[in-house]
Amino acid sequence: MRVTTGIFIMTLTAFLGMAPTLRGADTKPADTNKAVGTNPTDAKPSPKPAAVNPVEKKPGVVAVVNGSDVPMDDFFRDLLRVERLVLNGGRILTCPQITRLRTEVAEGLVRRELLFQESKGKVKVTDAEIAAEVKKLRDQYASENDFNAALNSMNISPSTLRAQVERALAIQKYIDTFAAKASVDDKEIWAYYDKNRNSFRQPEQVKASQILIKRDPGWDEAKKAAARKKIDDIRAKLKAGQDFESLARTYSEDPSGAKGGDLGYIRTGQVLKPFEEALFALKPGETSDVVETSLGYHIIKAVDRKAETTIPFEKVKDQLRTALKQEKGQKEANASIAKVRERARVGIFLPPEE
Repeated sequence: MRVTTGIFIMTLTAFLGMAPTLRGADTKPADTNKAVGTNPTDAKPSPKPAAVNPVEKKPGVVAVVNGSDVPMDDFFRDLLRVERLVLNGGRILTCPQITRLRTEVAEGLVRRELLFQESKGKVKVTDAEIAAEVKKLRDQYASENDFNAALNSMNISPSTLRAQVERALAIQKYIDTFAAKASVDDKEIWAYYDKNRNSFRQPEQVKASQILIKRDPGWDEAKKAAARKKIDDIRAKLKAGQDFESLARTYSEDPSGAKGGDLGYIRTGQVLKPFEEALFALKPGETSDVVETSLGYHIIKAVDRKAETTIPFEKVKDQLRTALKQEKGQKEANASIAKVRERARVGIFLPPEE
């Protein structure tokens, strides 16, 4: 997925805070009338903890799983992520739902730790695989400094990042061992496709590039004027025939500048409204005037346009087969880990609700 700061949602936090899980083509926010877990698609209630908890509480730890500590920071990061996912779905959480959500997030962290423990000795994660995943995260940022700044803002050191990536890959590989044993026939694939046709509808899309000069609403008028002059000067260079991609690489203050301003294909509803309106009014090859949003000043170029279409079954058949096998594998892994949970020595220590 292409990620651009301020335009699309960054995935670094999500990657670090989410146990690997299957995401189908119709992934939706959790239904808060059901049990809500770290995996919002998992509505199955968590096992009830034992009546007696012999595990000693530790500072800065939300759970202890077979002697391994689960940091409280992981709990708060996952809780925030799931709350945002639910709220973005247009739901308002009641107090009982928030209480249940907190419990389910903690249980999700316990399940993740148990999955990791179960993966040991059964799957192997190589240094090359870890490096490749870290590179994917790093490539979402314009520079190494931006990447490190993002890590620092989350209090994550490079060594911690590497360890978390290794854990995530180990868990996914372990889940994949269940998926490998699952079988899916063509009738199941067609039934899923037929039931979820709207999920395979692709609305009109425009491939876009941009040059962004940031402007903060809190700046004084002189600083705002300087930003406006900078974008106007860039616009003048474009009118004089200079190359958009080269100017984006030189001047854009968005991470996409490193790629010549390339934002990929954009659908309605994905970007800020003024940006969207300007982009969809352009024909391929055209460049907008200066567009102002809450992020700053943009010059937008429409590179290509795709009409609305429905992805043919044959084109997604193999992907659906893989996805449905992973879904079955996920269910088998969940069932397996539920049994492990029953015999595990677990203590959960939720922080007080504010």
